Amino acid sequence: MTLLEAIQQKVLLGDGAMGTQLQAAGLEPGGCGEIWNIERPDVILAIEKAYVEAGSDVLISNTFGASRIMLARHGYESKVREINRAGVRIAREAFGDKQGFVLGDIGPFGGLMEPHGEVPESTVREAFDEQAQALVDAGADAIIIETMTALEELGIAIEAARKAGAPLIIGSVAFDVTTNGKDVRTMMGISPEKAAKFLEENGAHIAALNCGAGVDMVWAARIAARYREACSLPVMAQPNAGLPVLEKMKVVYKQDPDEFAAGVPALIESGVRIIGACCGSTPLNIRKFREILPAL
Repeated sequence: MTLLEAIQQKVLLGDGAMGTQLQAAGLEPGGCGEIWNIERPDVILAIEKAYVEAGSDVLISNTFGASRIMLARHGYESKVREINRAGVRIAREAFGDKQGFVLGDIGPFGGLMEPHGEVPESTVREAFDEQAQALVDAGADAIIIETMTALEELGIAIEAARKAGAPLIIGSVAFDVTTNGKDVRTMMGISPEKAAKFLEENGAHIAALNCGAGVDMVWAARIAARYREACSLPVMAQPNAGLPVLEKMKVVYKQDPDEFAAGVPALIESGVRIIGACCGSTPLNIRKFREILPAL
């Protein structure tokens, strides 16, 4: 059964934050968590297994920052293929005998392309092409392109996934609540409607949203509903675990897990077919989601 076939039958449960769990396992701020796929695979496997045990049907590989551009900042650019393949393999192993879907994760390259920045478009294309091919070759069920704010970068990543032969492509956009608190836009000023139409027109199979400043469960449901009005694609949502606060120079998410999970029905009502969580979330949050889903 393919992922698209599965979401026609029921709402699938995704996983929660990887970065939050890596930091809890000792990753230093600003460190390269992706290198742990090959240097500390036991830690990554334990994190992924915890999400499976909590009820996840879908796991995202620990490859968010594993493009050549991002890895070069840590001196690991020669290990692009190895890191990405290991990320998919570990996620697959975490499911054990359970049926589940592995999404190969591609995150932003972390800069601005010319003419707005200093990074040539060709460099970005080469980096995404390389990463997407490694993820597909490793057997990912889909490519998820996450936390995108610029349509130009999103389009390049979608094209890379398509060229690599990805069985399915998910485009996930990060929106921020506007200063007046009445709407959402990406950092580059893109509305949910414009993002949804772009995703459909450029060959994505699922329109998704994740992360974003101020985007809680309520806002995630609103954005998902706007996606559904603007395009015909299935929707995936991964909101943050509430709103962050700064404690002892660390960003923490303190929303009660039951309060966070209480937003699940509204997400499903808005048309979401894959529900996960982003920054600040843990296996406990996913377990709470799982407890609610069967009753809906």
